[in-house]
Amino acid sequence: MASGGAAVPEVTRWATKVELTISCENLMDMDIFSKSDPLCVLYINTSGSQWYEFGRTEMILNCLNPKFAKKFVIDYYFEMVQRLKFCVFDIDNNTYDLSDDDFLGELECTLGQIVSNRQMTRSLLLKDKRPAGRGTITICAEEITDTRVAEFEVSGRRLDKKYLWWSDPFLEFYKQTETGWQLAHRTEVIYNNLNPTWRPFRISLRSLCGGDVEKPIKVDCYDHHISGSHDLIGSFKTTLAEMQTGTHISPAEFECINPKKLKKKNYKNSGVLCVKRCQVVKEYTFLDYIMGGCQINFTIAIDFTGSNGDPSSPHSLHYINPEGYNEYLTAIWAVGKVIQDYDSNKMFPVFGFGAQVPPSWQVSHEFPINFNPANPFCAGIEGVVHAYQQCLPRLKLWGPTNFSPIINHVACFARQALQQNTASQYFVLLIITDGVITDMDQTRAAIVEASRLPMSIIIVGVGGADFSAMEFLDSDDKLLRSPNGDVAARDIVQFVPFRTFQGNSVALAQSVLAELPDQVASFFNSYKLKPPNIFHVSEPS
Repeated sequence: MASGGAAVPEVTRWATKVELTISCENLMDMDIFSKSDPLCVLYINTSGSQWYEFGRTEMILNCLNPKFAKKFVIDYYFEMVQRLKFCVFDIDNNTYDLSDDDFLGELECTLGQIVSNRQMTRSLLLKDKRPAGRGTITICAEEITDTRVAEFEVSGRRLDKKYLWWSDPFLEFYKQTETGWQLAHRTEVIYNNLNPTWRPFRISLRSLCGGDVEKPIKVDCYDHHISGSHDLIGSFKTTLAEMQTGTHISPAEFECINPKKLKKKNYKNSGVLCVKRCQVVKEYTFLDYIMGGCQINFTIAIDFTGSNGDPSSPHSLHYINPEGYNEYLTAIWAVGKVIQDYDSNKMFPVFGFGAQVPPSWQVSHEFPINFNPANPFCAGIEGVVHAYQQCLPRLKLWGPTNFSPIINHVACFARQALQQNTASQYFVLLIITDGVITDMDQTRAAIVEASRLPMSIIIVGVGGADFSAMEFLDSDDKLLRSPNGDVAARDIVQFVPFRTFQGNSVALAQSVLAELPDQVASFFNSYKLKPPNIFHVSEPS
């Protein structure tokens, strides 16, 4: 959840995109038998008193001096005060809720302060404004003017053994700055392998070398330790130009040198890194695709299982409230008002799942809420709200809670669109649910399959149930696996608990849709699909 776009003010203003890189030092150690496991959350305030969560970095195990690889990308308005709050937590569990995690300190400032300093280091403060030990946070800001990326395929050969007969290697790429080396990218860990092949990855030229292919780049190869005390296998310095010389037939090879071993007799290296592919490509933005004619197709799925409670009861999440909206309607309205702007005809297919449906009263996990299978579309969000209100009294809330049928339904259309080999359509499935899921294995398999399609899944959790299953599907730190071991091509699930926003529909919509622009642009760029009407967008420099 570490990227997206801040809310566009009501009055259209000129914005520039700014990328923020976060690191901390001397964090408080809140764990007894290990070190803190820090994560940084960015909150934004553009409306006075209300803060909303913009995104989170990855969590780093057992580390008091973390360098976070995930960046925050924010729209910067020169003439507008944009208040930011960076909160650092020691993560103690796998839940989305941070209330059970130890607070390590925060920094509140404005985006203008960060931009004017370019690199800003400040002390972290506790809630009562006392210093959070000796903890500091450093924020580096860089304007995004170059949208080129470098696509890498990298493997290792004969890496040093760090434990008995194996190592668990991962790579870190660093950019040279005026104040030292800044982390640009961290790969996944390859366990128990001295000849690893990492998944293909992309690094923006801005983050890697400031757009200068001759600028020095440092690559460190580490042996991963769960304690956080990773062992350096070896390191080397190079340039993007040198790495670009590699091919699958003749990779560019770089010796990993461990400085501690240089004094040893007959020491050559600690292994070799092979860059099989390093290609600089033009990358189009989300707006390039939207302005170039890409159509975003939204499908809404509503949970009508019995766990929501009897709709006639005020305690039900589906309460038929004559004086206002229930939680489902509020979520539909808040998110729908934003997404309908990207759908040209504003006709939304809306399905329900988990209810007994007339006239057969069979349980269905994929029924149109207007009861018209030939035309499941609702006209605008007003039409969605009306259809929901009309269908609810006609259903019997039942169960179980199965997600996979509706995911596979939308995936079918996304697959057909991909076969056209154009960037003309992208599909978004919005699932509104009270939490419990009963077909987890099938859902995992469906999501992994959908990750290879022009498709994203947004899950809004209503009520106060245990949402740990939803948080598991929203795999920000590691890619989801299907039960048979297949790994998702990318993270396409965004989960947001409704009650976190306490009725602030604007903040809810912003958080729900924060990851969508990156998901759309990264998918089409990875398939090298240009916007349909290329003449309507500016070519990336």
